[in-house]
Amino acid sequence: MKVTCTVSLALLAFALLAAGCKKNFDPAQATGTPAQVVDGNNNGLVQVNHSEQFALISAASIDAPDKLSVTGSVFPDINREVPVISLASGKVVELRARLDDNVRKGQLLFKVQSPDISAAFDVYLKAVNDEQMSNKAYLRAKDLYEHGAIALGALEQAEDAEKNARADLEASDQQMATLGIDKQHPSSIVSIYAPIGGVVVGQNITNAAAAGVTYAGTSTAFTIADLSVVWIVCDVYENDLPRVALGQQAQITLSAYPGKTITGRVSDIGPVLDPTIRTAKVRIEVPNQGMMKLGMFASVTLQGRSSAVHEVVPASAILHLHDREWVFVPAGEGTFHRIEVSSGEVLGDGRQEILSGLAPGQQVVKDVLQLESALEAQ
Repeated sequence: MKVTCTVSLALLAFALLAAGCKKNFDPAQATGTPAQVVDGNNNGLVQVNHSEQFALISAASIDAPDKLSVTGSVFPDINREVPVISLASGKVVELRARLDDNVRKGQLLFKVQSPDISAAFDVYLKAVNDEQMSNKAYLRAKDLYEHGAIALGALEQAEDAEKNARADLEASDQQMATLGIDKQHPSSIVSIYAPIGGVVVGQNITNAAAAGVTYAGTSTAFTIADLSVVWIVCDVYENDLPRVALGQQAQITLSAYPGKTITGRVSDIGPVLDPTIRTAKVRIEVPNQGMMKLGMFASVTLQGRSSAVHEVVPASAILHLHDREWVFVPAGEGTFHRIEVSSGEVLGDGRQEILSGLAPGQQVVKDVLQLESALEAQ
């Protein structure tokens, strides 16, 4: 009897609970899905209650310079890159610089112990002895000729031998200077100095390693770049190339310094297109105050020589969604139509340029966030 009453009460409570749930059931609440700003099933049309509460504003037109936005990276100016070479092949016995070091012109970079120096000095000493002997022979022959002891031909032969010996001496002397050998203090070790000031951007030697063509396979030990002026190399699509000209001004923004704008100019337009992506390399020459590092990513705006009419709307009227931009225009009977636009620069007065997608004077919803909030509340 007690068990039967308990079961009956439980069934009654379940029935009342089921009835209450059925009475208050709301499919929208059950799904928990909020209203969407954009409805793809009705061609971008949205409907709201009391559409008159949303302020509309007409797109204004401004005459602005034609601009082209591209991206690029920082590269060294190859005309300011200088290799540091060692014509003497041998072993590095002292290393005074490393990759990424800042060096000044004339600074000692490394020393090489080379058998080439010993060989060159040996040739020089022999050339000195040969020239002295040839000079004595020539003076003797000249004296003998003046006294009629020898023929003119013998004098001419002695004179020619002396000139050849002098030429050999001068050649060996030049070789000594090329290798960096001090004739007054000869040594098998030669010092290599920086030809310019700048940053070491390439290094092919280490301490105790080989240097020079004979042993290392290359004469370039270091590469020094003067980064006071750098290049920003951009990819410009084929269709945009008519908008680029030599000497054109460019405004550069670095990803590392988004609030800093740098000015440069177009110094070269590549004559060859990339066959895969149909772009040409455009080179922009930029003075470097020390903030630009090689490989940095840069956003570039090229200032065109002609002007174009662009529409302008409040920045609050533009909806940014999934890397695309939209505005809402009135479609009548409490509905708004979403249309895609391409936006440009944000102006100082809170307005933003519309490069395409909007007709002159067309009305748009002034505050898209207000419209979105109203849709979510419905």
